[in-house]
Amino acid sequence: MPLKAPGIPRRRGLFVAAGLIFALGIVAGATVRPLLPAAASPSIEPAFAAASPQSDPPIAKRLDPGLIYPAEVVRVLDGDTFEARVRVWPGLDVDTHVRLRGIDAAELHARCADELAKAQAARAALQAMLDQGGVTVARVGIDKYGGRIDAAVATRGTADVSAAMLAGSWARAYNGRKRGSWCE
Repeated sequence: MPLKAPGIPRRRGLFVAAGLIFALGIVAGATVRPLLPAAASPSIEPAFAAASPQSDPPIAKRLDPGLIYPAEVVRVLDGDTFEARVRVWPGLDVDTHVRLRGIDAAELHARCADELAKAQAARAALQAMLDQGGVTVARVGIDKYGGRIDAAVATRGTADVSAAMLAGSWARAYNGRKRGSWCE
């Protein structure tokens, strides 16, 4: 019999579990020392250079906000969210939903025809940017709704996907508060 928390729909529970697995992967990646020689993994070694085995700081202090994780795009969900397979450590990939940090795009489950048109345009624009390849996520955090992460995203051709979505008018700035209507 599957476990189900009272009051939480099963689908949301899956998203929360995926987010927790991703967070555990990040913690594991930030705390486990690499077994490879420094020459084989120069991008990983500096994160551990300052810590000595005898006086390691608490885990929260060891997490490096400067870490950049390579990601393979699985599918684009809407104009500000996509599903990705994120490499959190060599040999450890985590599938999760990634929400672009600091923006809000119109929703595909629209309240009006204008919002639907804007949502489709935003989704197409995000798909085109992610199709450039070389997708990375950085400054990773847990999204306020759980079940997905909130991150800064870059591609081979776009240094800041959120900024590009804003510049193209496919999204607007979002600070985590109540979102405004896309219907005019």
